[in-house]
Amino acid sequence: MAPVRVLCVHGYRQNGASFREKTGALRKLLKNKAELFYVNAPHLLVQGEGELNREGDGTDGNRYARGWWFSDPVARTFSAQQPCERGAGLDESVAALRQAVRQDGPFDGVLGFSQGAALVAMLCALQESNAEPDFAFRFAILVAAFRSACVQHLRFYSSPLQIPSMHVFGLEDGVIPADMSRDLLSVFREPYVLTHTGGHFVPAASTHKQSYQNFLERFQ
Repeated sequence: MAPVRVLCVHGYRQNGASFREKTGALRKLLKNKAELFYVNAPHLLVQGEGELNREGDGTDGNRYARGWWFSDPVARTFSAQQPCERGAGLDESVAALRQAVRQDGPFDGVLGFSQGAALVAMLCALQESNAEPDFAFRFAILVAAFRSACVQHLRFYSSPLQIPSMHVFGLEDGVIPADMSRDLLSVFREPYVLTHTGGHFVPAASTHKQSYQNFLERFQ
């Protein structure tokens, strides 16, 4: 069976290259099961907040941290727990992912981490409302996901989503508390859940392999 093709959406203060590095163990775990493709968010973060603690190759894509939207449009910063009336930058991020699908797709599924996982939930809502005909994901994997606290994003949570979904979160996550990830489960029909005892990362220990494979084998 051919591996499924998965579009990977990084978290806040990451970029596609850094997320690829951080998910090396997952790529190894899913070898021959899934082929992962990484994309950059369109928004560079402000200087100081935006530099990654790693050497890049001299390009913005690999040297600088990025974000998918801002909860504080003036300061252009983001916090998952910061309520806001209107964020900034989401439309540009949806457009960037639309372009990624057109250029490198089709993709069987989409995987997101932290802010990227919150964005994936929105993409699923757009897909099911037929607002984005370019999106045709068969499944979604959301790691350390949460509902956006921006009022303008409430529309994404108005009805249960039918897309098969796997939700992964750490019981000791200090960035996105487990209760925030649990709160998103009701947005999806029959969510498949994997919890782990760690914090804010994509788990990929041998003990998690069967859970990932059980979910993915339905789409091969």
